[in-house]
Amino acid sequence: MKVSIVVSTQPAQFEAATFKGDLAANLERISGLGYDGVELAIRDPRLVNTDDLTAMLERRGLEAPAIGTGQAWGEESLSFTDANPDIRRTAIERIKSHLPLANRLGAIVILGLIRGTLRPGVEHDQAMALLVEALRECSAAASEAGVRLALEPINRYETTLINTVAEGLELIERVGADNFGLLLDTFHMNIEEPSIEESMRKAKERIFHFHVADSNRRYPGAGHTDFPAILGLLKESGYSGYVSGEFLPLPDAATAAKKAISYLRAI
Repeated sequence: MKVSIVVSTQPAQFEAATFKGDLAANLERISGLGYDGVELAIRDPRLVNTDDLTAMLERRGLEAPAIGTGQAWGEESLSFTDANPDIRRTAIERIKSHLPLANRLGAIVILGLIRGTLRPGVEHDQAMALLVEALRECSAAASEAGVRLALEPINRYETTLINTVAEGLELIERVGADNFGLLLDTFHMNIEEPSIEESMRKAKERIFHFHVADSNRRYPGAGHTDFPAILGLLKESGYSGYVSGEFLPLPDAATAAKKAISYLRAI
């Protein structure tokens, strides 16, 4: 099973983007630690020189299995469910703008907090209808580009929309696109799922990407999550994608990344 870790290509407020800052130096460090790839957190692909980025990855033998888009919410408050239709349209177009790079890298595009959360002026049912509409449009564009999309169920303290695997699977049915699946994250599942393993069994082949962070959102092995059981079940399910570290850079990014890869390789 291949292992990657989150690295941001641009400055970001999000604390669990494990590596931020000098991209070339971070890629060199990640490669040296033995990671197979990097999950690229990209706020706006227009701010990234894709030729330079691809070359930097190739020089270090790193793949890019996924592109995270959450910074569009964190830095710009873009979401599919905003009361303002112009903001909704900008959010949809931002996701579409990631598709050429995703196709080039063979990467999944992650839909995290760009789904938004309930705010004044939008009721829950209306927000869900807007979300489904946006996801259908993005999934259709992604299908034409040969790209898969993965929505991440996120805990209740960060969003009011799609907190559990069951809600994610119901959303998949409503969207009705073969290239639309789920990203499961052990930190969020530890909060929301009665049984992480049972929820994983229900998701089955709809698991498109997988995040690992321990119960305290630190590196795997720093909390009480049963990673041997979880990763064993993931392997048994036939999952062939990456296990990607998205955890707090504590005590610092390099130390956390080193401890994570050592722990995961041992499993």
